[in-house]
Amino acid sequence: MSTVNTVTEQLTPTGQQIEHDSFAIVDAEAGAHPYSAAQWQVVRRMIHATADFEFNGLTRFHPQAIAAGIQALRNGCPIFVDVDMIRVGLSQPRLQHFGVQVHQFISDTDVIARAQSQNSTRAVQAVRKAHSAGLLDNGIAAIGNAPTALLEILRLIREEGVRPALIVGMPVGFVSAAESKDALAQLIDIPWIITQGRKGGSTLVVATLHALLALTETQARVASA
Repeated sequence: MSTVNTVTEQLTPTGQQIEHDSFAIVDAEAGAHPYSAAQWQVVRRMIHATADFEFNGLTRFHPQAIAAGIQALRNGCPIFVDVDMIRVGLSQPRLQHFGVQVHQFISDTDVIARAQSQNSTRAVQAVRKAHSAGLLDNGIAAIGNAPTALLEILRLIREEGVRPALIVGMPVGFVSAAESKDALAQLIDIPWIITQGRKGGSTLVVATLHALLALTETQARVASA
């Protein structure tokens, strides 16, 4: 029985060693932090992806976020993302191992047409399409670019009873980015992971999801030992 992850590691020993050495450097330079061991795996990977140690502090977790994310991935939940950059950045073999599919609709012609006719944003209409397709309830919603997407998810939760398993809310920018994440952090009954303030982006969402996939593999491996 293997005592290390295999699916969610780099594909070559050299790649694995570089990644592990990078994590060790992050651990050493970050020093003390307020996160649990599992939460730190997420934050450490975010720092590794950006070389920005401010995420040691800017990243916040709902108390059930890690457990909810792991359970959702073990169940093969759908992941809705706001932009294709996130989908492209995720490891397809890792997703396929857990039977997880990633969905995004930002460039669909019907989404564009509705955004134009209703004078909204493509991101809002993409969220509505995901909701109509049944992808939000019990799935993971991962937002790295568009605050309006996150605000629309919050509206659907409030007005239509949508219940995602986990929301990764990390939109970047200057208009409503910080405010949308602050609003998400007010949720009590739906787990979330956020980056406070203006900082965010698709790279961070990818790092977060890869960390959750690694934690999911670890839990499954330990459970089967």
